[in-house]
Amino acid sequence: MHPFRKPLATLAAALALAACGPQEPAPTQTPAVSEDSRTPAQREAERTPYELDEAFAKAGKDFGVPADLLKAISYTETRWEMVRGEVEFEGMPAAYGLMALRGEKLSEGARLAGVSEEAARTQPEANIRAAAALLSSYANELKVDRADVGAWAPAAAKLSGIDNSEAQAQYIHQNVYDIMRKGAVAQTPAGDLAVSLMPSKAQAKFPSPGVVRSMSADYTPAIWRPSPNFNARPAGTDVSLVVIHTCEGSYSSCWSWLVNTASGVSAHYVVNESGSEISQLVLESNRGWHIGATYDCSLNGSVMCGLNGTSSNNFSVGIEHGGFASQTTFPAGQIDASAKLTCDITQGQGIVRDSYHIVAHGRLQPATRTDPGPNWPWSTYISKVQSYCGGGSTGSIIIDSNQANNDTSKGYVEVTGSSWVSSTNVGGYYGSGYYASPTAAVSEPVTFYFYLPAAATKTIDAWWTSATDRSTTAPFIVYNASGTKLATVNVNQQANGGKWNTLGTYSFTAGWNKVQLSRWTTSGFQVIADAVQVR
Repeated sequence: MHPFRKPLATLAAALALAACGPQEPAPTQTPAVSEDSRTPAQREAERTPYELDEAFAKAGKDFGVPADLLKAISYTETRWEMVRGEVEFEGMPAAYGLMALRGEKLSEGARLAGVSEEAARTQPEANIRAAAALLSSYANELKVDRADVGAWAPAAAKLSGIDNSEAQAQYIHQNVYDIMRKGAVAQTPAGDLAVSLMPSKAQAKFPSPGVVRSMSADYTPAIWRPSPNFNARPAGTDVSLVVIHTCEGSYSSCWSWLVNTASGVSAHYVVNESGSEISQLVLESNRGWHIGATYDCSLNGSVMCGLNGTSSNNFSVGIEHGGFASQTTFPAGQIDASAKLTCDITQGQGIVRDSYHIVAHGRLQPATRTDPGPNWPWSTYISKVQSYCGGGSTGSIIIDSNQANNDTSKGYVEVTGSSWVSSTNVGGYYGSGYYASPTAAVSEPVTFYFYLPAAATKTIDAWWTSATDRSTTAPFIVYNASGTKLATVNVNQQANGGKWNTLGTYSFTAGWNKVQLSRWTTSGFQVIADAVQVR
């Protein structure tokens, strides 16, 4: 049974915690964890409330490591959850267990603790012991005063695997030792105490984080930590997706890896576990390297199929979150902070706020990724995004030529006459295709209706596919809900295909307004009805 995490600033004095005083250096020969025939799930289900506390205390005693330090590292890494990590960034192995051990550290810790690597990956006690043994070996190497918990900070920093000095300092001062000073508790769903960490006066003997970074240009609450891993978006690209990721590790280790030239990856933003800090690494106007897949609309509700075969990085903003795809819950503060950020991105970029435009990394790259995992609260998250943006699924209304892609309570398409043909012959279309028809001395329009609950000034954009047989004077006619014609805009559909093109800004009345694309123009060409955006 996975504990329900509930961090507290203070704990009642009555909560008992195994004492962890000064310890002697670990012996060279250590007892191995007995391995039984139960599966990890069975062991977890049969765990007694205080068993994890006892496991931390025993590992601390056996290896001469402060048990509170082990608990604080575990809380920082996984919120005391047995994670089974996945690879999120190439070059960073998956993390496992309460202590988030990964790669060579897991192997070496298991060897030093006298447990198998499989046990260190899957069994809580073995995972804690592997981390304790490794931490003890670092203490020997760094000549740590084992009686002084503050002196363990360099060993904890080494265990984290973080190389960036600023991120190391943040990890130690604002996470590991901060949680030791504040205390925390984890409970089972039944309310039983599973792990407790009493508040202390622990002070890390480690360089401080240093000067505060400048704030983000795109999102004021974010700290600007620039990554070199980006390039320019293709000319004329409209940002149309927000991609949600989990770091498969802690916040500090995540952003520090993404600003490292050697990593070859990045994201636009990283949100920490509590939601108290966000880093921006790449400007939204630039192309971050956060998803290793070309776009396939069949994975995403057949939306924006005209972008098929192009890199998803071209038209998306990536948000990483400290945490793991396998975790059972996500902290409310993190979800809230991320929702505010996503609201801001969608407002600034004109992105629809729905589940086809705010999407999981795993949806777009299912062969190799599952993040943010099955327990990301999608309904709550998108509702929060919409709420922070003032309600509604979008800062804009998009009416597609494919009625199946429309929320018909907000917008729908109507095709007049029999000459309009559904087509996908020319790439760059919005959604799953478009309508094409030859020009003629008749209107027989395609009409894009949109509903406004109150009078408002809106900007109208149109999307089409371009080719040499397209009309250079395709007429878009704009009407308000009263039927008054506001404008006729003739556009050259031989150019600017595969993107939003602004027709103009107009004052609309409450009710069903409309934009019509007429066939009545210069003969010998095709007119293309693909999609209209109201923003």
